[in-house]
Amino acid sequence: AGAGAGGSVGDNDDVGAGGGAGAGAGEASGVARALATLGGGEDRPSGVSSTSLVAYKAVEGAAAAAQGQSRAIVARRAAAEAPKPKWHAPWKLMRVISGHGGWVRSVTVDHGNRWFVTGSADRTIKVWDLASGTLKLTLTGHINAIRGLAVSSRHPYMFSASEDKKVLCWDLEVNKVIRSYHGHLSGVYSLALHPTIDVLISGGRDAVARVWDMRTKQAIHVLGGHAGAVTSIVTNPTDPQVITSSMDKTVRLWDLAAGKTMTCLTHHKKGVRALATHPREFTFLSGAADNIKKWKLPEASLLKSFRGHDAIVNTLAVTEDDVLFSGADNGSMRFWDYKTGYCFQQEETIAQPGSLDSEAGIFASSFDRTGTRLITCEADKTIKIWKEDASASPESHPVDMLAWTAEWRKFRRY
Repeated sequence: AGAGAGGSVGDNDDVGAGGGAGAGAGEASGVARALATLGGGEDRPSGVSSTSLVAYKAVEGAAAAAQGQSRAIVARRAAAEAPKPKWHAPWKLMRVISGHGGWVRSVTVDHGNRWFVTGSADRTIKVWDLASGTLKLTLTGHINAIRGLAVSSRHPYMFSASEDKKVLCWDLEVNKVIRSYHGHLSGVYSLALHPTIDVLISGGRDAVARVWDMRTKQAIHVLGGHAGAVTSIVTNPTDPQVITSSMDKTVRLWDLAAGKTMTCLTHHKKGVRALATHPREFTFLSGAADNIKKWKLPEASLLKSFRGHDAIVNTLAVTEDDVLFSGADNGSMRFWDYKTGYCFQQEETIAQPGSLDSEAGIFASSFDRTGTRLITCEADKTIKIWKEDASASPESHPVDMLAWTAEWRKFRRY
């Protein structure tokens, strides 16, 4: 029996020759007899001796190999397929608007989609017609660069934040300042309005976000906790109602009623300069020089990292059609499919004639209310309007599945 067992296995299993094989087979035959006694040997394949357990294992292994199965204890997971990105038309430059005398630092679009407002380092706020790009109005009132703008959807008010420490409320029916919110100790870099209650939140270089009552001008909360300048603020109708990003590399989610931090996200390795929320999904994005991250709310779990925009990302914007735009300090632009993270277009903005190459930089961006126009504010003192290429099709600009699959697998953890 020992010789027979050794001969039948051959090179498949590491069974020693000679006495070792005989001893192993002796033990195996004892186990086989015990199994035959307990189970009657009904499960044994025909033609296999009841005294040869090793031969039985060899037959079992051959059968598994024939069926393409692995005998490994921990089977390796088959490589998953990369998700197929939704096709989006590429974007092209439609219009260049000049008029500001300094870097254009902020932008917001009217809720009626008729006009948009830009703030600049030339200390002016300009209102432009969205359809024609013509200047409608210039507002003066700040004594330093305007870094944040917001238009109310429920009142005829516009709010502006500046590096001169001031937050102003403008009545757009008379085009004058009607309220001023005092309290910031340094320049104000960001501004957001709450979507459902009459509250505005401003953040700046003093590392706090201040929550103001729009009507009484009282500071309701001072949201402290960041260790660097607060660079961007977004709001939600439900908790977390306020999300802030900072140069201290963190993103904080706030309990607005208590005025305290709910969650502090420390995933980024560089200062976080941009935040954006999706118009329909309960998700948001944070952008820094290392990458762009997508988060699920309300628990703030990390869903995805968008890699490939290797620059200091200053601004993010998202449409309902799942197009994500990211603009950077060096003038580079990326357009992404929001669902999958596929970068379907890479562009470089062109500085205007007479500008330095170093003036190719994007500071702020916003899609219009329909998602068909993109407005970018740039370091060459211009505002650029982009639109989708109507002549493009999935055949003329196909999704590069080969490159996308390689990119997706490179960063996927098994």
